[in-house]
Amino acid sequence: MSHSLKLNNETEQRDEILQLVNFNLGKEEFAVDILKIQEINRVVEITRVPKSPDFVEGVINLRGKVIPIIDLRKRFGLEVTGLTKETRIIVVDIDNKVVGLIVDAVSEVLRLPVGTVEPPPPMVAGIDSEYIYGVGKLEDRLLILLDINKFLTTKEKEKLLKT
Repeated sequence: MSHSLKLNNETEQRDEILQLVNFNLGKEEFAVDILKIQEINRVVEITRVPKSPDFVEGVINLRGKVIPIIDLRKRFGLEVTGLTKETRIIVVDIDNKVVGLIVDAVSEVLRLPVGTVEPPPPMVAGIDSEYIYGVGKLEDRLLILLDINKFLTTKEKEKLLKT
């Protein structure tokens, strides 16, 4: 599913439902399209890779395949905290490459009507946050909707995801 949806209230979009996986980084709630997620795992031993970007924790062996692991707290410039029993690695597909994302906790799978999603406010939608494609309103909560294909710059993708 492309996230280049026009986030407005056109009739056909009001009925459209986004299926999202909700996760936390600190007190903030984020969500990504469930179709981009391959699996969710507990944190395993991560092997550091010299000279990798600071937000790359290293690599893990996932059933015989070596995949890079990105700490989303570091990637988003949030305060880094230690791992807990709730910490998870969300295994995702970024431009047909498998990558693991470290998050504080995975909460739930949500169904969110497209009509409840608004574009990010202009001060949030800066060039550094082009990976935020919307803010979802769910009862008394706000979810930051992420486009995982935009987490990395083209140069970072080339470096990190080369095969």
